[in-house]
Amino acid sequence: MAMRNLPVERWLLPDGIEELLPGEAQRMEALRRRLLDTFCAWGYELVTPPLIEFLDSLLTGAGHDLELQTFKLTDPASGRLLGLRADMTPQVARIDAHNLKQKGPTRLCYTGPVLHAYGDALDVSRSPMQTGAELYGCADIEADLEIIRLMLETLAQAGVLDVHLDLGHVGIYRSLADQAGLDCEDEESLFAILQRKSKPDLLEFLADYDCPPEIKAMLVALVDLNGSFDVLTEARKTLANADRAVISAIDILETTALNLRKTFPGLPIHFDLAELRGYHYHTGLVFAALVPGFGKEIARGGRYDAIGEVFGRARPAVGFSTDLKLLLSYSANFDMPTSKRVVAPLSDDPDLLDTVHQLRHQGWQVIHALPNEAIDDAESSHRLVRGENGWEVISE
Repeated sequence: MAMRNLPVERWLLPDGIEELLPGEAQRMEALRRRLLDTFCAWGYELVTPPLIEFLDSLLTGAGHDLELQTFKLTDPASGRLLGLRADMTPQVARIDAHNLKQKGPTRLCYTGPVLHAYGDALDVSRSPMQTGAELYGCADIEADLEIIRLMLETLAQAGVLDVHLDLGHVGIYRSLADQAGLDCEDEESLFAILQRKSKPDLLEFLADYDCPPEIKAMLVALVDLNGSFDVLTEARKTLANADRAVISAIDILETTALNLRKTFPGLPIHFDLAELRGYHYHTGLVFAALVPGFGKEIARGGRYDAIGEVFGRARPAVGFSTDLKLLLSYSANFDMPTSKRVVAPLSDDPDLLDTVHQLRHQGWQVIHALPNEAIDDAESSHRLVRGENGWEVISE
């Protein structure tokens, strides 16, 4: 029996791929413009990396996690593998290191779509609209503070005000792993366990591992070293036998929090010394902005000093990024600029066309009513009519 062709629902999109309808798309564009204006006011210059690149360039220095999220295809022109970007930050790092080659601090910002091969349980979207800012050429903590403040300002501009800041430092785990003598495979296994914060799995893993007992004790302690400011005091005691890099990382966390308290005295700050988000990517301080009732960060960032080296010039680097789509879902307080709408008759009267041009230049939205087009009062309460002194706007 011949099989009947099933109807194709041609309007369906792949899972995690969205389209924006007029109202939502307009809000997105208004937010994009506002945030780019904010970055510009802070001295950050806009760059636009390509959507697609040769795969070996796109993934250079980016880590295994990003490779898994990258769509890959073959370039018909060259025969080489291409990748659709899953994160714009490595691209911006390449622009700084290879294209701009400035000596002093460089401030860059960006916005554009990225594509993820996989969604996650908390955010099924695979097509974020990534927006962010990066500061290159300064290894001092003042650069980290500037980026965190800019991230908080960005969220405020989007109407996301009830923000909690999460601080961590990947250098703590890196140093303890080095002291434990972990090889690459074991370090990856331990990393996965700490990400789950599973103390039973951690104890089982370390039980058969040959390293000093005090190092094992410090690795186990990382799971519980999270909470308010008191965590840092506890960390100095618990990790007292760690090398100097660990103590230096704790100092950085403390200095960062104390400085942020001066500017944002009401900002809730949480510390997590086992926080390893972007572990394969970042090299120092990491931070994330969260909002109550949602388990995924709404913005994130950190220091990634090593990435520029693979592009020919090692540069200190720190930055943050967020997703405009995610921001819009929390931006009930985002005031989108509105323009008055006026309906004009269809006519080739030069005076009318000149008046329409002037009104649009002044920010009005002018619509020429097409034949049989009915525009109700809910859409527009103004009309352009001919008066004694020429064409004028009247309110109905």
